[in-house]
Amino acid sequence: MRSLPIGKLRADTLQAIFDKHQFKDPRVVVGPRVGEDAAVIDMGDRYLVATSDPITFATAEIGWYALHVNANDIVVRGARPRWFLATLLLPAGATTDASVDALFAELRAACDELEVTLVGGHTEVTHGLDRPIIAGTMLGEVEKDRLVTTGGARVGDAVVMTKGVPLEGAAIIAREKEAELRALGITPTVIRRARGFLKTPGLSVRPEAEIACELTTVHAMHDPTEGGIATALVELADAAGVGLRIDRERIMVLPEGKALCAAFGLDPLGTIASGALLLTLAPADAGIVIHALARESIDCHFIGQVVPREQGVTLVSGSRQEPMPVFAQDEITRLFRVA
Repeated sequence: MRSLPIGKLRADTLQAIFDKHQFKDPRVVVGPRVGEDAAVIDMGDRYLVATSDPITFATAEIGWYALHVNANDIVVRGARPRWFLATLLLPAGATTDASVDALFAELRAACDELEVTLVGGHTEVTHGLDRPIIAGTMLGEVEKDRLVTTGGARVGDAVVMTKGVPLEGAAIIAREKEAELRALGITPTVIRRARGFLKTPGLSVRPEAEIACELTTVHAMHDPTEGGIATALVELADAAGVGLRIDRERIMVLPEGKALCAAFGLDPLGTIASGALLLTLAPADAGIVIHALARESIDCHFIGQVVPREQGVTLVSGSRQEPMPVFAQDEITRLFRVA
């Protein structure tokens, strides 16, 4: 039997598992579904929103990563992140009291930044690891009339995207593969800018999500992660039961991300893309959001529209139209394969 590749499970494999192993609880408003960023549980006067995400590719600032990646899944529900739990798995032979203390200091600083409380978790040193792994769980709250889901996209909606891609992918490549990049001729300036993408323009999508939800009625939001922007668009369409018509030239590919991906032969559209945000909303509201975010120096552009499902998810470039590329695994996993 062939072993599975590195990265998230294929969407069809995951959906088959969900279909086979179903759980029924009337208080679960949104449960395990491909493309949905977080579970939603009815708590009476409001919803509890819950998500889990590990940090596996990065080795630096993983506490900061864990907080922001998990918080992103909460804010795209229109919710406020409140409580965080962290499972820390640390490599045997390479973990010290000082390194554990430094990791917790990083977690504490990130919690303070996001106004989130660390409420529990688990920490152990274990065999079989060559790097620390954090698996985080974030809990948040949202008023019932403010909930947003990935599956809320409506035919006729505008599709807008913030910042650019692959923001997280470029940062990881610059931080983990600097020597190789220099050897391939990538300039120190490009590497330095890409390393800084975590903070500028930033991995967090909280500012733009909160502004959009405050000013308009957002129908759907999705946080692109593994599989890149292309996978995120397909997930959004599948969750909502719609099609998408996306203009290839309007997808904002960051110049540094393009250069770093090209150095290793990676497709930026399939490279891990945390930091960007996808939204669908009425066309008139899209204009309001784009202009409001511009006033906050957050790039945001119209990239396409929601169409009937039978039209599929297509990528348009001039007169050429083709199906959105499918990435069975994130492009960045090619840099971390074990021979």
